[in-house]
Amino acid sequence: MAKGARGKSATIVAVAEMAGVSVSTVSRVMNGNFKVDPATAERVRAAAAVLKYQPSPLARSLVLGRTQMVAILVPDLANPTFQSVLRGLSRAAAKDSYRVVVADSTEQTSEESILAVELRRCCDALVLCAPRMPEDELLSLLPQLAPVVLINRDSPRISAPTLTADYETGIQPLALHLHQLGHRRIGYLEGNPDSVSNDLRLRGLRTFAGEHPDVELVTIPCGVTFEHGHAVLDAVVASGVTGALAFNDLVAMGLLSALHEKGVRVPEELSVTGFDDIPFARFTTPPLTTASVPVVELGEEAWKRLHALLQDERPDHDLNFRPRIEVRGSTGPVRS
Repeated sequence: MAKGARGKSATIVAVAEMAGVSVSTVSRVMNGNFKVDPATAERVRAAAAVLKYQPSPLARSLVLGRTQMVAILVPDLANPTFQSVLRGLSRAAAKDSYRVVVADSTEQTSEESILAVELRRCCDALVLCAPRMPEDELLSLLPQLAPVVLINRDSPRISAPTLTADYETGIQPLALHLHQLGHRRIGYLEGNPDSVSNDLRLRGLRTFAGEHPDVELVTIPCGVTFEHGHAVLDAVVASGVTGALAFNDLVAMGLLSALHEKGVRVPEELSVTGFDDIPFARFTTPPLTTASVPVVELGEEAWKRLHALLQDERPDHDLNFRPRIEVRGSTGPVRS
């Protein structure tokens, strides 16, 4: 009696004996080799089902030269935006029997290259979100990381598939929204000055200011976290702005919290906007006006392109998502 019939885990040898084939044939069938005769393959699968045989993931990875794992490197996993990207990526990858390993560079640009290479060595492919890595460094690194898909990085010099959000154009409707409410002195709470996405936001706002000469744009050094937004309160108040465009929702939420503690009413005394539309944005007090980016879909699309590369197929074209403004209670008419 085969081991599987006694309730213990069956071996590949037992499956081969029951199906009347070699061990190598069983291995080819279980690894999806379509060159095996269909009738023979069906006999092997039937024997495996009877014996409840499950191939060893380690053995399978050795045969295929693959781990069935991919990795994603993000700058800050505490940011719900990157959590949503990971959710979209991992769910899509699981449908193709892949698992996702995640690493966080904790906003340390000096660590990104090292982490990316280490991750790639232990996985089959990589999704890389490195918004602050210098472009020349990124370009020299990409051949070591292939197959790789980039998130939030775009350049004519990059040949790898890229998925981005249109931060430059996307922030302008938020500025226009404030302008239509009567705000003329508008502050931008800057993200990390080395960040590509921060540069794009600034470029979009400067374009907006050029098209609206009655607007005075004030840039306020800040950061990317809740704590950064909370700490910048005094600078925002001292600037005299009536509307504040935060780099992202976390910064906006930190500012909202500090304004509440100081007794500054939002939006009566100061209008505040975020960017990203993370899940908590609609539950702040007041609910946060922001620009919505489909980050779960971004993760799903990253997997589509990564999977195509893993199958030696041509990936779909690059995507640049256009954010959609979500007007909520944190913005209102300027106080006369």
